[in-house]
Amino acid sequence: MSWSDNLPEEEALETEGGEQPSDQALYHGDSGELSLDARRVLVQLLAGPSLDGQRHSKLWPILIRDEMAIRSRLSELFLQLVIDRDLQVAFTRQADTGDLEVPLLLRRANLTFLDSILLLHLRQRLTQAEAHGDRAVVSTEEIVDFLGVYEQDGNTDRALFEKRIHASIEKIKKHSILRKIRSSNDRFEISPTLKLLFSAEEIQALTRIYQNMRVAEELSEHADETPSEEERE
Repeated sequence: MSWSDNLPEEEALETEGGEQPSDQALYHGDSGELSLDARRVLVQLLAGPSLDGQRHSKLWPILIRDEMAIRSRLSELFLQLVIDRDLQVAFTRQADTGDLEVPLLLRRANLTFLDSILLLHLRQRLTQAEAHGDRAVVSTEEIVDFLGVYEQDGNTDRALFEKRIHASIEKIKKHSILRKIRSSNDRFEISPTLKLLFSAEEIQALTRIYQNMRVAEELSEHADETPSEEERE
């Protein structure tokens, strides 16, 4: 028999491992201090890509109630909590730690050129819809038509290009930026989360870059088609 066997059960647990059981303990060995609901909020934020009032109506009020405690837990992981109360959207991003070297918990999504163009298009559509007080809705056909202008001239495999477009759509859907509308197989609502990911200034800058890239590509293609002086002779 050890000396702790003679202690009351509560005191024996307190001395084991040098830790005092938490008031919020939910299972044996649990030393967490957040409530069950707050932990669910934290898990949703870490699992991503976002938490919003529409899809997570039960978690949103808990996030607002326990915001400071959740921020504290995320800060310990070098993460920052971003909340838009008007849109009822929240997500985490890597904290700006300056010159301090820290491990990165969040994985970065690798975007193709078509992925980036699609995100810019969706962000612009979201801005336009909000300006008119409408829902930001797009269809698969509309996206295919829009991205079709970025198909390289002379491409002989249209099916492969459209396959790449649909792959981009699926990637964006996976990150919950496009949400399928009920009773429709090919229409989606653009998540307001996209507004937080890209500011209006960033959208304008990126749009100019891609427009310049497109113009440069067209000029290059035109130059290739123009016969040289030797060919004209």
